[in-house]
Amino acid sequence: MPRFRMAVEYDGTPYVGWQKQKNGHSVQSALENAILSLTKETVVVKGAGRTDSGVHARGQVVHVDLTRSWQPHRLRDALNAYLGMAREKVAIVSVQVVDDTFDARFSAVRRYYLYRIISRAGPLALDAKRAWWVTKDLDHEVMHAAAQTLVGKHDFTTFRSVHCQAKNPVRTLDILDVTRSGDLIEIRATAQSFLHNQIRSLAGTLKLAGEGRMTPADVRAALDARDRKACGPVAPPEGLYFMRVDYPGDPVEP
Repeated sequence: MPRFRMAVEYDGTPYVGWQKQKNGHSVQSALENAILSLTKETVVVKGAGRTDSGVHARGQVVHVDLTRSWQPHRLRDALNAYLGMAREKVAIVSVQVVDDTFDARFSAVRRYYLYRIISRAGPLALDAKRAWWVTKDLDHEVMHAAAQTLVGKHDFTTFRSVHCQAKNPVRTLDILDVTRSGDLIEIRATAQSFLHNQIRSLAGTLKLAGEGRMTPADVRAALDARDRKACGPVAPPEGLYFMRVDYPGDPVEP
């Protein structure tokens, strides 16, 4: 039974999140419905990460087992045609044939996320539902300094959802960088894995630092408190993008 690895891009705005749920349409359901329409097979598509409602992806990775052997480009094009006919906000960027040891979630060695903030007085038109609009001017250099106090292996209890199902709150945050270009502030986070709401929690706390309401030392103290009450407000989902996933043997990207 051939296994296919797919890179998937989506606009998370109309979906209840990646995972199938009873309360609405999900990205996972959109993909499984397209596969059913094409192949008449009922399958389970497994993803590298479970993005929340409103969160976007440029490089979500999924895998699925099909009974028929497909040429990767033909499978990509056929599924995109069905996704288009269903008016889904989902696109399959690439398809690869992989062996059955590959698992989109458990084989991943590194995940990359981007959080976008637009800091300006005027409201968003082109970037509505694509970034967090913050009317106050933010000091991105202070945000970056605060972010560096969080890099490394830590107990991130402060920065995870109370609904997080992970057994262990310890994670190793490889990169947490904050940069600015004009009104756009970008927070880039890299780790092997993240806790539920971890990046949005970090972004909300770093925003307080950018406003001058927390110092880098305060942010570190919030981490050390291991207390959800020490976290700043959770940033809204529309600013978050699942950018990329690395696997053993992949070409090294800059």
